[in-house]
Amino acid sequence: MGKIKLIIMREYLTRVKKKSFLIMTILGPILMGSLIFARVWLERTPQEIQKIQVIDESALFSGKIESTKNLSFYFSDKSLINAQKEFYKSDFNIILYIPENVLNSQSLKLFYKKEPGLTTEDLVKNTFKNKMEDMKLLASGIDKQKLESVKTNINLTTSKIEESGAQKNSNSGMNAAIGFLGAALIYMFIFLYGAQVMRGVIEEKTSRIVEVIISSVKPFELMMGKIIGIAMVGLTQFLLWIVLTFAITTVVSKNLMKDKYDSSTVEQTFKSNTPISAQTEQLQGKADSSELSEMLSSINFPIILGAFLFYFLGGYLLYGALFAAIGAAVDSEADTQQFMLPITIPLILAFVMAQGVVTNPESSTAFWLSIIPFTSPVIMMVRIAFGVPYYEVILSMVCLILGFLGTTWLSAKIYRTGILMYGKKVSYKELWKWLFYKG
Repeated sequence: MGKIKLIIMREYLTRVKKKSFLIMTILGPILMGSLIFARVWLERTPQEIQKIQVIDESALFSGKIESTKNLSFYFSDKSLINAQKEFYKSDFNIILYIPENVLNSQSLKLFYKKEPGLTTEDLVKNTFKNKMEDMKLLASGIDKQKLESVKTNINLTTSKIEESGAQKNSNSGMNAAIGFLGAALIYMFIFLYGAQVMRGVIEEKTSRIVEVIISSVKPFELMMGKIIGIAMVGLTQFLLWIVLTFAITTVVSKNLMKDKYDSSTVEQTFKSNTPISAQTEQLQGKADSSELSEMLSSINFPIILGAFLFYFLGGYLLYGALFAAIGAAVDSEADTQQFMLPITIPLILAFVMAQGVVTNPESSTAFWLSIIPFTSPVIMMVRIAFGVPYYEVILSMVCLILGFLGTTWLSAKIYRTGILMYGKKVSYKELWKWLFYKG
C-alpha cells in the first residue's frame, strides 16, 4: 500500500505542477464566465434600428402599423420595381412587399441589403400576422376582447407524496436540466481523464521508463497508483472550476444585474408614474424570480452533489482501469482505436439514452441502465435529480463498486503482461490469452 501511495503522489504532483494544468484550471472558469457575460451583454446591447420601406399594394395596413423600438415602418406609394431600383440610394435597410391579395395568400416578401437576422424577420412576421388576424376577426364579426378573455393559462405545480405522507415540491424542467448537466459532466470527465490514463501508460511504456519502475513495484500497484493519482487530479481541477466559476459569475451578475430585482421594486413601481403594462411586467419579473428561488429550494443539492462525486469517481475508476489496460496492450496511440470502440460504446449509449431517460425516469429501461455499472454513472445521475428510492441508489452503487473491482482484476491481468511487451500487434485473441495466463 505504501508503494501505491508513492505512485499516487507522483502522478498527482507531476500533473498539477504542469503549466497546462494551471492554464486550463484558470482558463475554464474564465471561459464559462465570459459566456455568461457575453450573453448578458448581448441582451443589454441595443439592436440596430431597421428602417423598412413598405410597399403595400393591398392598401390595408397604411396607418395601422406602428413602429417599434427596433423597427421603423415607412409606407411608400412607389411601385416595387422603382423601390428596388432606388434601394441602394436610399437609407432604408429593408423593403417589405405586401401583395394585393395578402389576406388570401398570407404571404409577404422581404428584400434587404444586409442579412437582417431571424429576430427581425420574426418581429416583422408577427407584427403583420397579428394585424391580419384582427382584420379577419372584425370581418367575421367576432369580438377580439371576448376571444382573448376565454384564453386560459394553466399554472401546474407538482408535488411528490412520500410514503410517510410528507409532500415535496418538485419541478420537472429544473430536475431534467440539473440531471442532464451532471450526466454530461460525468460523460465528459470520464473520457477526458480516462484518456489521460491511457496516454500516460503508453508514454511510460514507449520511453522504457516503466521497465525501471516495474523492478520496484508490482504492475498492479503501478496501474492502481496511476488511476487513483489522475482521479485526484481530475477531482482537484473540478473543485477549483466550481469555486472559480462561482466567484466569476457572482461578480458578473452583481455588476450587470444589480438593479434587476431590487428589494423595493414593488413599492417604487406603484409610487412612480409607470404605465400599468410596465408595472405588470416588473411585478411578473419579481414573481418569476421568487418562483425560481422556490424551485431551487426544492432541490436536494447535497444529495445530488454527493451522488455526482460518487458516480464521477466510480465511473472514472471503472473506465480508467480499462483505458489503462488498452494503454498497456499497445505501443502507440494510433493502435488504440480497435480497442477503444467496444469499451466506449456503453458510455456513448448511456449518454444517448440519457435524453430519453429525462422524459421517463421511472421506466424499466431507465432502471436497468442505472444499475448496470457501465451505464449507471450517466443514467443514475439523470434519475437521481427526479428522486430515486434509496434501495435503487444503494443497489446501483454496490453494482458500480463490484464492476470497478471486476474490471480492475481483468485489466490487471492484461496490464501485467502487456506493459513489458514491445513491437507486437495485439489482437483480441491475444488479450483473451493474457486474461487466463498464469505466471
